[in-house]
Amino acid sequence: MNPSEAVSYREAGVLTNDELGLDRLLRWVRPTDAFRSGKGFGKSALDIGYFANVIDLGHGTGLALTTDGVGTKVLIAEMLGRYDTIGIDCVAMNVNDVICVGAEPVSMLDYIALERVTPEILDAIGRGLHEGARQAGVSIVGGEISQVPEIIRGEAPGRGLDLVGMCVGIVPIDQVNVGQAVEPGDVIVGLKSSGIHSNGLTLARKALFGRAGLKPNTYIDEFRRTIAEELLEPTRIYVPQILELQAKRVPLKALVNITSDGFLNLTRIRPAVGFRLRNLPKPQPIFQLIQASGPVSEAEMFHVFNMGIGFCVIVPPDRDVIHRLREIVHSHGIESYEIGEVIEDVQRRVYLDDFGLMGHGGRFVSAREQPRS
Repeated sequence: MNPSEAVSYREAGVLTNDELGLDRLLRWVRPTDAFRSGKGFGKSALDIGYFANVIDLGHGTGLALTTDGVGTKVLIAEMLGRYDTIGIDCVAMNVNDVICVGAEPVSMLDYIALERVTPEILDAIGRGLHEGARQAGVSIVGGEISQVPEIIRGEAPGRGLDLVGMCVGIVPIDQVNVGQAVEPGDVIVGLKSSGIHSNGLTLARKALFGRAGLKPNTYIDEFRRTIAEELLEPTRIYVPQILELQAKRVPLKALVNITSDGFLNLTRIRPAVGFRLRNLPKPQPIFQLIQASGPVSEAEMFHVFNMGIGFCVIVPPDRDVIHRLREIVHSHGIESYEIGEVIEDVQRRVYLDDFGLMGHGGRFVSAREQPRS
């Protein structure tokens, strides 16, 4: 593949946090935690930037908080005229982050912005939200619907929408998990994704429909459905498995949601360690089609997509622990894989041995290009 011909996330129009000026926003937001000083409760237990934050409510109780949206996956729903699955994505993207801090997701709010309010579309979105809440065991206690035709535009006149959620969970404040106990030698177990989940759809659309000229309703024999239907496969919800692992006291050293940035999400945990991954399972065919259609480089694929692993659990290198973990996950109908281990590396690099790639500084490059220690 000629790198100059390959399509990238940036070329598809997605900028990095640095380019977006996130630091300029955070310099105003971070200091607001001081507004709770002297109140006795309500200060955050973590810095901004982990999968979820935790508010200390006092009396040993922590309130986990996160917010996330479905992103440009809604455009696929608009192309197909099918809106009954994106609600599941909305729930999944939030609850899967809340469990990363060791919390049990409890309740959600949703925000739906539409170009034009359509009862049929709201009904379909509601069905998805209901199913996602059922899978996650959470309640949806309210939300907001906003008709903003001056702001929202979609794939067809009147169909534009945005779907965002906010989730809360409960965790004992002394049991907040940010991977603080992780150490070299620990084992990384990956849980299989259901497909593309709700990340990287901008690049997927650019590669499939832009570069390759495929149509959303193109039927793919390997998928046994159309491209759009494959892209709409709902994000897997990992709450039941993780809660059972916690209830059965399996020692979970870290919980990592593999979303945008792929396996680089491992580097969010607190200790300054590295990660060596190998024997990764073959990802679902949709990823291969995206890569070939762009074409998209291997490094970019691992940066943008989950590549078949939607969630990672880090545990001690104990064969009994690993067996129990995988047995419980399997009982929920989810495949798991022992995909690597934690290594000593203060630069927090992620090595993909099977592909000769190294992740560092927010991107994957050839392992030969790694910075000096």
